[in-house]
Amino acid sequence: MKVIAIVNQKGGVAKTTTTVNLATAFAALNKKVLVIDLDPQGNSSTGFGISQQQRKNTIYQVLINLIELKDAIIATNIPNLEIITSNTNLSAAELDLTKLKDREYILMKLLKEIKILYNYIIIDCPPSLNLLTVNALVASDEVLIPMQCDFYSLEGLSHLLKTIKIVEKKLNPKIKIVGILFTMYDKRNRLTEQVEDDVRKCLGALVFKTVIPRNIKLSEAPSYGKPAIIYDYKCSGAVAYMELTKEILERYGEK
Repeated sequence: MKVIAIVNQKGGVAKTTTTVNLATAFAALNKKVLVIDLDPQGNSSTGFGISQQQRKNTIYQVLINLIELKDAIIATNIPNLEIITSNTNLSAAELDLTKLKDREYILMKLLKEIKILYNYIIIDCPPSLNLLTVNALVASDEVLIPMQCDFYSLEGLSHLLKTIKIVEKKLNPKIKIVGILFTMYDKRNRLTEQVEDDVRKCLGALVFKTVIPRNIKLSEAPSYGKPAIIYDYKCSGAVAYMELTKEILERYGEK
């Protein structure tokens, strides 16, 4: 089994869209999947149609030891796919966790008891390199980095790669980057092409061949509480996420 963190400290790079659709694609391929919504905005929870009223037991309560992790797992409408939800209460976790011993390892220890139940656990991280994100990195086997093809994303990628190296050296020696994913890709934009060329030259095979195009259906789907793969499986965004999933499985030597 693999624990995959979807990470980028820059907001608006399709972390949640990637989490929701990658998890759905794995589930469609008969993999048992758990999504952990580790973002206080709770967008992954919303993307699966989980209402605020359904979020009684969240990842926040698990992290501060109010409930057991297994009691926070709820089913989605998608076979093979479960989720631990989030809401704005998670914003307080940073302060709460800071007081605890071995605070970087809390999520890793919690996941030990349920890993055997899943093929993939996918963590949607907040758009910052805070203690929640560090917990995700320490708990994960792999990191997937979504990024846009713009200058600021390029700058942020450099910072993120350094952070992952520090985590690997000091906290989680087994962590690896499964790949870097270009999102909101617009081939008509010359800057897109330039940034893509630079990143591919620098990082080579670490960059996925698959790119996720700008696509209105990807933007519409969350408002219906559905992943794009279910909302419109023929749209270019959904097709791209299925291709990404196959590419990841190839990297893992799976089908």
